[in-house]
Amino acid sequence: MSEITPHQVDVIIVGSGPGGYVAAVRAAQLGLKVAIVEGRWWGGVCLNAGCIPAKALVRNAEVAELVTKHGTDFGLKGDVTVDYTVGWRRSRDVADRMAKGVRHLMKKNRIEAIDGWATFTGPNSLSVAQADGAVSEWTFQHAIVATGAHPKLLPGVSVGGPVMTYEQMIMAESLPKSLIIAGSGAVGVEFASIAASFGVDVTIVEFLDRIVPNEDETISKELTRALTQRGIKIHTGTAVTNVRANRKVTVTTEPASGGEPGKLRADALLLALGFAPNTGGFGLDATGVTLNDGGFIATDDLMRTSVPSIFAIGDVTGKLMLAHVAQRQGVIAAEVIAGLQPEPIDYDSIPRATYTDPPIGSLGLTVAQARDAGYDVKVSRFPFAANGKAQGLGEPGGFALLVADATHHEILGAHLIGADATELLPELVLAKTWDLTAEEVGVTVHAHPTLSEVVKGAAEGIVGHAIDL
Repeated sequence: MSEITPHQVDVIIVGSGPGGYVAAVRAAQLGLKVAIVEGRWWGGVCLNAGCIPAKALVRNAEVAELVTKHGTDFGLKGDVTVDYTVGWRRSRDVADRMAKGVRHLMKKNRIEAIDGWATFTGPNSLSVAQADGAVSEWTFQHAIVATGAHPKLLPGVSVGGPVMTYEQMIMAESLPKSLIIAGSGAVGVEFASIAASFGVDVTIVEFLDRIVPNEDETISKELTRALTQRGIKIHTGTAVTNVRANRKVTVTTEPASGGEPGKLRADALLLALGFAPNTGGFGLDATGVTLNDGGFIATDDLMRTSVPSIFAIGDVTGKLMLAHVAQRQGVIAAEVIAGLQPEPIDYDSIPRATYTDPPIGSLGLTVAQARDAGYDVKVSRFPFAANGKAQGLGEPGGFALLVADATHHEILGAHLIGADATELLPELVLAKTWDLTAEEVGVTVHAHPTLSEVVKGAAEGIVGHAIDL
């Protein structure tokens, strides 16, 4: 057998999700010879079974909620029916279109795109079992690991039939009549909101004492109120201790503080318990890369691992498991490899978006976190009910809450829940990133009538002169 001649590149990326494909494009822009390997989905989970199709489903749910439950407010008359499957097909069309866009970007930037499974054989080499059956060998100056993460499962519980993770849920063209959701982070509450809009009987079970526990307590309280009003049942401070699945599921629960167990029954169970890193099955141990205590790949602020030739980005690092964080990390890794000196990420200024109904947008410290950090805190809360655009949209619920240093009015955090709250974040990200004070945000002229005036009102409140309250 003739010896296989290795392919040689400057950079090879393992994984084509939001971090991986962005890193590939940026490295190519900087004149590096780049290859990228993808074993399943071009664009990763985000484009195929996560962020993008989920947001299409959220839009479907918004329309369904509007026409079936609030249509008369807008002059709609007669019986209106909604078909989840039709909207689901639209979500798949959106996902497919975006995934094809990633392949186009690879071709446009002359990046070698390889369908197959990569396995490291050393700190400067890997092999690829290609989709066409061939095996190719690669050597590289640098590699970027962008392998993402997978859903955590309950001990002894396997996925199948009525027991699902986000992937099975998002790929199903119909919804169950009743659904139990274990976990109330972004995935849990987003699917709860979607399902409820199409008439599904939804129950959320959360181990901690409030839903969306990483958000400010006021956000958790407001979302609990809104979801409960929509008929969603919520059990907080409750552990799932056993799952029996046949054609339906029976979930045994127990109060986290101890007490008598209970039972919940439904057509399906969605496990939304968080994520664990994808660090196995591709020869990472052959590189000598160090993992941290959580099992994630340990990196510095510039995404360098313990091995000089290996970088890691995205969910596999566990720094902040968001697609837009992975994208920025990908740019940083590519620029460092190319000899540039990019600024590290300020994770306190990263926006966080949860697409439930109502949506949540946040960044920085919660009120409790700011106080725990030793700040003398000033808080301002401005309701969407006082905003003309929100009233015109028929979505007056929710508020914008700003957390600031009481002395200098430096913005420490922002927490919004209400109409298009996620779209209001960029202004606050800029303000926090570039050390603008609440006064400077408040005196900035905002177009009227816009939802952005909620941010202006909250900023004015920090100073002490909110006009519209």
